[in-house]
Amino acid sequence: MTSRPPLVLTVAGSDSGGGAGIQADLKTMLALGVHGMSVLTAVTAQNSRGVQGVWELPVEAVRAQYRAVVDDIGVQAVKTGMLATAALVETVAELLADTAAPVVVDPVGVSKHGDPLLAESALDSVRKRLLPRATVATPNLDEVAQLTGVHVVHESDMRTAAEAVLSYGPRWVLIKGGHLPTGQEAVDLLTDGSEEHWLRAPRHDNRHTHGTGCTLASATAAGLAEGLGVPEAVRRAKEYVTGAIGAGFALGSGIGPVDHGWRFRT
Repeated sequence: MTSRPPLVLTVAGSDSGGGAGIQADLKTMLALGVHGMSVLTAVTAQNSRGVQGVWELPVEAVRAQYRAVVDDIGVQAVKTGMLATAALVETVAELLADTAAPVVVDPVGVSKHGDPLLAESALDSVRKRLLPRATVATPNLDEVAQLTGVHVVHESDMRTAAEAVLSYGPRWVLIKGGHLPTGQEAVDLLTDGSEEHWLRAPRHDNRHTHGTGCTLASATAAGLAEGLGVPEAVRRAKEYVTGAIGAGFALGSGIGPVDHGWRFRT
């Protein structure tokens, strides 16, 4: 009889193009050897050119999905992504408070194409209700600015950004510096306010990077479910997503996805 893999739950929106959201999360989890489960928060009509429509699910549907999984199957880590509205943010924060598992919060604000995926009215709920539940929060630079007002222009600004996010209560924060003009390296900062880990990887000359944030957060959750410490889980996730970006491929006429199965094709 095969032993059961670690269990990871993603709470996020659907990407009909398959590059980000729930689809990216489950592909990442499979690639890293954990069993992925899902709570759908919203449906998007989305392709390589952007988001054409968004439909949020009712709070009752989100709560029912979550309870169905957690109460019967259980979880060893949870990852949150697109939550869309204040009501959904608060519902998910309430559910997480009753779950004894590490939580990776990807505070999704906009899509890769610049389309809004979080209502302005939900920002305060993210700050006060969701981030305090996070074992690790993984904002990109746009999300840092949206949540804290801190604009990261230079690598040295990442410490200020991390302090601002940590003030809302997550145990660790990973400031993703992929959009910084840092030459040949993509630089991220992981810190809990006392320890600092600067994560550097080669910057790939590839425009097909749709799903990067979802993939990194899900890979981190997979590591935590396996019992890795936060720095080790994030370091392994960074290695995985760097390879996925390097293998990203064209899809449609716009920005293609990272390749979640890159290790199977090399």
